[in-house]
Amino acid sequence: MTQASILAKRSVYYPFDVSVVQDADKPTVQAHGKYLAEHADRNVRLEGNCDERGSNEYNLGLGQRRADGVKKIAGAGRCQGCTVERSQLTVKKSLRLPVITKLPWSQNRRTDLNYGAK
Repeated sequence: MTQASILAKRSVYYPFDVSVVQDADKPTVQAHGKYLAEHADRNVRLEGNCDERGSNEYNLGLGQRRADGVKKIAGAGRCQGCTVERSQLTVKKSLRLPVITKLPWSQNRRTDLNYGAK
C-alpha cells in the first residue's frame, strides 16, 4: 500500500465498546502522524464517534477516548506547528447510516480525521 493510499483512509473503526485503535489501523494512524510532522501548515480535527447504543454521556466519553487514542498513536502532540483538536459529535449527528441492521453500527463506531488549513 502506498503512502498516498494510506493517507486517503480518513476513518478508524472499532469493535463495540472499544476505544483502543486496532492493530490493522495503526499503520494508517502512524502515516497520518508522519504526514502532520512533515507538513506543519496542516491541522487535523479528530472526531470520535459512537453508535447510538449507550447513554449520551457514556458515548461522549467513549468518543473522546477514541480520539485521544488516535492522537497518541499519531504522535501528533510532537508535531511542530500541528494542531490536533479532539471533539466528539452527538450520536445523532455522527451516524453515517441509519440503523436497520448491525452493519451501520460498525460504520458509526469510528474516529474521523478531518483535515483543514490553518
